[in-house]
Amino acid sequence: MTIYDQDLDRNAANFVALSPVSFVERSAEVFGDLPAVVHGERRYTWAQVRNRSARLASALRALGVSRGSTVSVMLPNTPEMVEAHYAVPALNAVLNTLNTRLDAPLLAWQMNHCEASVLITDREFAPVVAAALRILREDFGRSLEVIDVTDSEYTGPGERLGRHEYEALLQAHAPLARLDGPADEWDAIAVSYTSGTTGDPKGVVTHHRGAYLNAVCNAATWTMPHFPKYLWTLPMFHCNGWCFPWTVAMLGGTHVCLRRVEAKAILDAIREHGADHYCAAPIVHSLLINAPASLHEGIRHKVRGMVAGAAPPAAMIEGMARLGFDITHVYGLTEVYGPASVAVKRPAWADQSLSEQTRLNGRQGVRYMLQEGMTVRIPETMAESPADGTTMGEIMFRGNIVMKGYLKNPKSTAAAFEGGWFHTGDLAVMEPDRYAKIKDRSKDIIISGGENISSLEVEDALYRHPAVMACAVVARPDPKWGETPVAYVETKEGSTVTAAELVAHCKGLLASYKVPREIRFEPIPKTSTGKIQKFQLRERAKSAAAFE
Repeated sequence: MTIYDQDLDRNAANFVALSPVSFVERSAEVFGDLPAVVHGERRYTWAQVRNRSARLASALRALGVSRGSTVSVMLPNTPEMVEAHYAVPALNAVLNTLNTRLDAPLLAWQMNHCEASVLITDREFAPVVAAALRILREDFGRSLEVIDVTDSEYTGPGERLGRHEYEALLQAHAPLARLDGPADEWDAIAVSYTSGTTGDPKGVVTHHRGAYLNAVCNAATWTMPHFPKYLWTLPMFHCNGWCFPWTVAMLGGTHVCLRRVEAKAILDAIREHGADHYCAAPIVHSLLINAPASLHEGIRHKVRGMVAGAAPPAAMIEGMARLGFDITHVYGLTEVYGPASVAVKRPAWADQSLSEQTRLNGRQGVRYMLQEGMTVRIPETMAESPADGTTMGEIMFRGNIVMKGYLKNPKSTAAAFEGGWFHTGDLAVMEPDRYAKIKDRSKDIIISGGENISSLEVEDALYRHPAVMACAVVARPDPKWGETPVAYVETKEGSTVTAAELVAHCKGLLASYKVPREIRFEPIPKTSTGKIQKFQLRERAKSAAAFE
């Protein structure tokens, strides 16, 4: 013990657990009269959003939600989704944002795996959610409290599934006096499911400290000003919207909600509401590039976009530059709260040709400033790869913006953290300026339109067809989606099947975006022991071109 340890203990005055919930309280306190949410005809100030979130927290507490409880949400980018990101963590409960594109069996599996006790769901998704709830009861013996949301901007069909209606529930409960957050910043704030190397979903558990720090990183990385107008083109179910629900709260900004991600809706919102920041997968940026010129008329302010997912095609970066949108390329995974590295634009890059700027901006870049480490290492030896632009290694992270681990999966957690670093599974080189550049993926994960597709899951569906003897699925570059799955198939002797029949077969087993866009009936290269050599198939499909 030193003199600096004597009578200098932590106390309520000098130590508070870091949690992004505190950003909501601050903005309500100092920016309470400023706009916080825009959605159709609805407008809420920060004082109102804080009040609504505190009412939701009060209602959830009355339903038994407390520390360690899981609340699942099946919502588009609406005010209710924003409020869930504030209310659930305020109770020290865990938020599970469900991918609205998933099928009923996978939704049921995830809600059972994370032991959800409450589900907040938009009525648009009633058919698939009803099926998921039925599977949850019949196969897992679990039932949930269901809260139905009737969004003001949704006019389609959708039955009520639960005994609670969102707005009525809020009005029936007085708001909590304060959105407190956890006593321990290491407590879980969210569990998000991602496709793993085996095709089995993994529950990525993140904590309050990491969410707080990454929310700050978002603002610092983008040099975001106070009061940004942030357009929700990125699904909030994806890595909790890359922590931007909390970044916007920190800056007293405005959430411009968008229920449908379409070029006209995006450009109309940018023009009408002055939206100046948005995040999206490459496909969304491509929608804007290819939109009629008339839709771009009247947008005169600076618009900044953030892109992640598969490495953005050069045509996309150049196209956005021609539109005058300022694009920042980031890289990350669910396990690091979304983006955790960025291709920081150096001043000298502006003097380069457009093609060279595109190459420089297309790299995965350097670590976020509050992420303690990002490196490229040889996984077998853990030696760091030289910064020569040619020696392949695996991108690894270390620091506070790394998950707690995988829920109920100690084996995968230990493997992910082997050697004291988080192993991403993405193979890359470190260039001489110490910017990382992905060259391949070791996980056999295909990133299509910003969504992860497990090639093994698609292969499993193909193998269920009686005519299929062998199959392998790899990525192929796609100008619209970034990547799409292509399947190589060998049929059993005496069996016949068409590509159309296999596609129809897969549609009965997989979400639509996972279905192969092309079936190739070709011999599949194998080793002497029968192991499929996917690297040869990637060469055939020109998969590597997606990362050039």
